[in-house]
Order: sequence, then structure tokens, then C-alpha cells
Amino acid sequence: MPYKIGLISLGCPKNQVDAEIMLAALEEKGFEIVDYVDGCDAVIINTCGFIDDAVKEAIENVLDMTELKDEGIVGKIIVTGCMAQRFGEEVLNEIPEVDAVLGIGCNGEMADIVRRVIEGEKIYSFPPKTDLPLCGQRLLTTPGHWAYLKIAEGCSNRCTYCTIPSIRGDFRSRDMENILEEARQLAQSGVKELIVIAQDTTKYGLDLYGGLKLPELLNRLSEIQGIEWIRLMYCYPDEVTEELIDVIAENPKVLHYIDLPLQHIDDDILTAMNRRGTSDEIRALIEKLRERIPDVVIRTTFILGFPGEGEDEFENLASFVNEVEFDRLGCFSYSPQEGTPAAAMENQVDEETKQRRGEIIMQDQFEIVTLKNEQKIGKVYKVIVEDYDGYSDSYSGRTYMDAPEIDGEVKFTCPDNLENGDFVDVEIIGVNEYDLIGKTV
Repeated sequence: MPYKIGLISLGCPKNQVDAEIMLAALEEKGFEIVDYVDGCDAVIINTCGFIDDAVKEAIENVLDMTELKDEGIVGKIIVTGCMAQRFGEEVLNEIPEVDAVLGIGCNGEMADIVRRVIEGEKIYSFPPKTDLPLCGQRLLTTPGHWAYLKIAEGCSNRCTYCTIPSIRGDFRSRDMENILEEARQLAQSGVKELIVIAQDTTKYGLDLYGGLKLPELLNRLSEIQGIEWIRLMYCYPDEVTEELIDVIAENPKVLHYIDLPLQHIDDDILTAMNRRGTSDEIRALIEKLRERIPDVVIRTTFILGFPGEGEDEFENLASFVNEVEFDRLGCFSYSPQEGTPAAAMENQVDEETKQRRGEIIMQDQFEIVTLKNEQKIGKVYKVIVEDYDGYSDSYSGRTYMDAPEIDGEVKFTCPDNLENGDFVDVEIIGVNEYDLIGKTV
């Protein structure tokens, strides 16, 4: 009987891709991959460690597995990913029930490590971060019609609040031909939508080819038969070039959707964050995007309560949100991360103020999105089918305006039988908070 392996993957899509590569390697070596933990010979917890809430979630998952181990429900516990890379020694010392604590550089040897752990060995290993495989066969954990495509690893931007460079290492691009071959394999397996990701997608190619090569990559991805939508995430604003804007505007497969994590708009806060670009440059970029691509959807995220964010700085941000009227917006409270420059800064903001500011931003954004959604009533959009609800005899799907798992969806009726991944034209007839209601035409 093959060993049964369960995997819990936490955090961002980049981490999810790492997990998919691990799962494929384990399956290739004869392990049975299951989507549950009860009865597993080993459970791998692929952790996130970016902010305090992510670390807390990771620890809670590890402790849940130790309880199941004590009850004889699961076998070995293996902890890897960003939280393990960052706090490996603490995990080893404080949770002795864990059988292996592994840095991200171990991912390529996971099959061998899992077998050794199941056979009774305890392992604590942290090889160089650069040993992390940038590619490999993947066992998709997303629905079969869409997948993430990770084009680079690590980050060299050195924002003062961020631990990613210390966890993941410097930015390093994947070989373009390698990326294209992976995309072809995904298309052959039925994937129709590629979601292009990295810590900073816009920097792609600079280290490897001496120039920003994302526009070229997008054009070449669009040539792959079967791929119909290409979505861009995690774009750094000062690297959104004229060439990239042209590709988004003119290539029919590249969606008119761009994720720009701006983090703030006040110039003093941007400087303290070590973010490149000024508030004027950010405004000019947004204006240019909307001028060149009138139906562009811009998603962003902001950090609330960064050190030094007084009422004036917050008011600058709140006014900006209402002025620009982003299509999609998220925010999170700043949390000091050990070892980062921001953690040692003066004028830290108390938690109650951070919470209050976040509620103000999200309430304003809800009103903006509600108005934007109401303006969509009567319009027809191409929708990719995501699911069917037999109870209400209706489908759910996404327009080009919605990234999976973070944005809204369209709930619609259709007299025909549809499959997940089908494309249909849907007329919008109503709004339900962040979601749209429609019918096929």
C-alpha cells in the first residue's frame, strides 16, 4: 500500500504553486495524494509567514495536526513554507510533536524527506533558498479551467515593512522558454485562464535578460492554443511601462485587468516604506491606464497604520480612494515584523486606530463598488463558468473584472447545461453587494 499524504497549503498563490510542484513530485514517487488528513501517514503544512495573522494561522494549523496526531488520526507532521523558513528553530523547540521542519530549499527533495520521516527519522533542514525549484510538473489544486503561472521567485525591492526578501531571497526570473512550455502543458490539460504571478511580475526578465520582458512574455503566452484569458497580478507601479500598457490594450487575450498593490499614497509614508515613485506618478499612471484602456479594472491594496501615519497622512489616503474610485480594493493593518526597518521606527500606530481606519476605507470602497456595479445593469459580459448550484438551479462565474478567490462573481440562470470552464454571454439584471446577478443571452 502506498503511503497516504495530505497537504495543507496556506497563504498566497505563489505558495500554492510551490505546493502543487511538491504534490506532483510526491505522486511521481508513488505516494498517494489525498485531499483530507484523517488516516494520512504524513501531513505537510505549507505555511505562510508574511504578517502576524498569517503566522498565527500557520501555528493554529500545526497545533490542530498535533492534536490529531495525539489521537492517532494522522501520522507524521511536516512543516515547510515561509513560516518554517522564518521561525524554524522556534517551531522545532516549542512544538516537539512536529517530525520535520524544512526550509523552502528542501522542496525539491520533498519525496525523499517524506519517506525518511515516515520511516522514523526526525529532520530539521534549511538548505539555500535558491534551491527552491522554480518549475516542475504540477498537481493542480485550482479548478481545471484556470491556473496560476509563477514567472519569478523572491524579491529585491526591500520595502521596509516586508520580510519576503529574507524569507524567499532576491528576485530571480524563470527562463522564458520554460514558462511557455509549462503554459502549453497547462493548456493541454484544459486550462483556459492563466493568472500570471510573482512577487513583482513587472520586473520579470530584468535579472535574466537585462530588460523588462513581461510584455514579450504575455504576447508569446497569447499564442498558445487553448489559452483564452491571461490575467496580471502583483504589478509594481513604476515598472508598468508604455510597452506593457500597449500589450494590455491591444492583445485580445490579455485581460483589461491589472493588480497594482500601491500600499499608500502619502509621499512621506511611501518614502518611509521605501516604495519607489511618488503620489503624482501614481496618479499619472492610473490616468494613463484609464485613458489607454477605458474599461480597465484596477485592483489595489493598502496598508493602514504604518508608522508615522497620522490623521493627515490617513486623510490623504482616504481622499485618494474616493477620488480614484478603484474597481477592486483590499487593505490590511500594518503589523511590525521582527528584523524589518519599519518595526524599529518611531510613531507606531495603535491597533484600535488601525482597525478604525481600515473600516473607514472599506466602507467608502463598498459604496464605490455598489455604484459601479449598479451601472453594469443592462450590460452583457463574457463570463467563465465556475460552478453550478442545484438547489437554486443557477450558475456562478466570473467576468474579466474578477480574479478568482479574491473578487466578486456573477450568479446567473441559463436554460442550457453548462460545464465549468465554459464561456457564456450574461446580461446583468441585478446586484447583490459585491456580486452581480444575471441571465444568459
